[in-house]
Amino acid sequence: MNAFRLAGDMTHLISVLVLLLKIHTIKSCAGVSLKTQELYALVFATRYLDIFTDFISLYNTVMKLIFLGSSFSIVWYMRHHKLVRRSYDRDHDTFRHQFLVLPCLILALLIHEQFTFKEVLWTFSIYLEAVAILPQLVLLQRTRNIDNLTGQYVFFLGAYRSLYILNWIYRYFTEPHYVHWITWISGFVQTLLYADFFYYYLNSWKNNVKLTLPA
Repeated sequence: MNAFRLAGDMTHLISVLVLLLKIHTIKSCAGVSLKTQELYALVFATRYLDIFTDFISLYNTVMKLIFLGSSFSIVWYMRHHKLVRRSYDRDHDTFRHQFLVLPCLILALLIHEQFTFKEVLWTFSIYLEAVAILPQLVLLQRTRNIDNLTGQYVFFLGAYRSLYILNWIYRYFTEPHYVHWITWISGFVQTLLYADFFYYYLNSWKNNVKLTLPA
């Protein structure tokens, strides 16, 4: 644990809390991609299988439970809550996210650190997380109407991964034999996907104008 890792975890947590705040208080999921939320639920379900077998720390276990519980509760709200589901923009959220799952699974079967059930699923979750934001970004580009909470959610989600890259750099120079190419490359790809959004988000914040993305 270091300051960059802690900051990344807290930023990730803030992104989830911002989205839950929107859903619970406003009873709206407008501008939120159900496809991305389903992908994140799959990411956490396959990554945290070790929660039943390995205890690392209380902090680690609590964070895993939070991300698992929040991701599935968001999917449930968007699919089944009688008020929240009415605001879901299914006409624009049409990204075929199933076409992201199979390539990530095949890649995990081909490129992994150890060929075990848990390790392959963990690797799959790393690959899938790198591209899980794509349906959300496509939805925002199609609607171009981005409210503050949705914009903040995506910004904090991207900032979390950027802080994790700083954590990896720090650990590379402070820990012997710390090399994880799969995680590093996937994290770099994930951060690149946010680059365009970051540019327009920071521009809107600097100029105090409503956030819009080019179509």
